[in-house]
Amino acid sequence: MLRALVVGLSLFLSGCASMDLAWMGLPYAASDADRRTYAALPNERFPLAAVDLGRLDPRFRRQQVTYQTSEPAGTIVVDTPNRYLYLVTGEGRAIRYGIEVGREGFGWSGSASIARKADWPTWTPPAEMVARDPRTAPYARGMPGGPDNPLGARAMYLYQNGHDTLYRIHGGGRPGSLGKATSSGCIRLLDHDVIDLFDRVPLGTRTVVLPDPLLSRAPERAGPQA
Repeated sequence: MLRALVVGLSLFLSGCASMDLAWMGLPYAASDADRRTYAALPNERFPLAAVDLGRLDPRFRRQQVTYQTSEPAGTIVVDTPNRYLYLVTGEGRAIRYGIEVGREGFGWSGSASIARKADWPTWTPPAEMVARDPRTAPYARGMPGGPDNPLGARAMYLYQNGHDTLYRIHGGGRPGSLGKATSSGCIRLLDHDVIDLFDRVPLGTRTVVLPDPLLSRAPERAGPQA
């Protein structure tokens, strides 16, 4: 019987040789293009190592895709339910990035604009977060930018009608966490991807965050501050 199971598994694997087998504990495959996209960035103020593509689901790797939307070119659309961020490029196309989103109780949706951008930003947890998690208290006056900062390499600050929503598009994501609801309401990308997005979008960029029915909207402002 054991021999039959081994033969059956071998046949299954041979018939699915192009599959990613990370669900079995095996690494995802990576193309040369992916390796170039996620290569080390030694010239950053805090140098970044190459992304571990063996842990990065190909669905969440940066790529050009077909994307139909009524939003004009240059708009950011955050597809919260599917864990993607799209930068609309026009003519039915977009650049797609994998994201982490707010965990249950901290989901946020709506339209806003990018009113501020920061390179290796300072992170200041809001009072609600400090009250909820005493471990953040030492940073109540701000954590300087750096590799341990939860905002990562870049941050883009979302405002509505001139008011800070306290929600950000920022870096600090991890390959194995993309596609999950893990953040405190913000939209988190890999540092490599947030740097790419940061360089493409100007201040004033319209940003539309689609709601996820599985994530309830928090009554408090929970996102990391500047």
